[in-house]
Amino acid sequence: MIRLRDLNFEYGDGGFSLRVPEFSVERGERIAIVGPSGSGKTTLLHLMSGIVLPQRGCVEIGGADWLALAEAERRALRIRKIGLVFQTFELLEYLRVFDNILLPYRIHRSLRLESTCRARAAELAEQMGVGDQLERYPTQLSQGERQRVAVCRALVTEPDLILADEPTGNLDPANKRRVLERLIACAERRNATLVLVTHDRDLLDRFERVVDVKAFSGTGSP
Repeated sequence: MIRLRDLNFEYGDGGFSLRVPEFSVERGERIAIVGPSGSGKTTLLHLMSGIVLPQRGCVEIGGADWLALAEAERRALRIRKIGLVFQTFELLEYLRVFDNILLPYRIHRSLRLESTCRARAAELAEQMGVGDQLERYPTQLSQGERQRVAVCRALVTEPDLILADEPTGNLDPANKRRVLERLIACAERRNATLVLVTHDRDLLDRFERVVDVKAFSGTGSP
């Protein structure tokens, strides 16, 4: 599912670099990425998703090389195949919770919004404990509720690859378990790949492999 080869990424000021000689994740595998703040965990996820591109190397997702695709092709592939949970949530404050969950269907014609999608969005919201918040706006939610809405949005398209950046970072223990179980259940049901960035060592026993990003990082902070 994921292949990184001879990858080199640097921010423009030269203060941070990430070098990955070889890294792969198989279809259906569950991987946790750990490391201290500033070590490049989020950057690695953004490289996997094609949000940022390396200066050199190869990033393949499902056999497609991000660098060989035009921006429009990368965007279409990302929306169709990848569910992204951003650390900063990236909810649109002028949309209701329900519309935020369904946002992937609104922003690209490669996804078709049907009644089954709406039903799945409502079901995910119930499973995440935000089913009673669908008519509210993000500014009316707590941080933990916003985080759970962001997870719902990542899962609603039933993606082949789930990339989650600290998806439990703002949650109490009960909701942390709820979110983790739902991420794993959705991945297992579709044999999807799950890559999760976390600082929480209590989560690691649920993953098949743990990767410390310090093995790839250069100096500085992203």
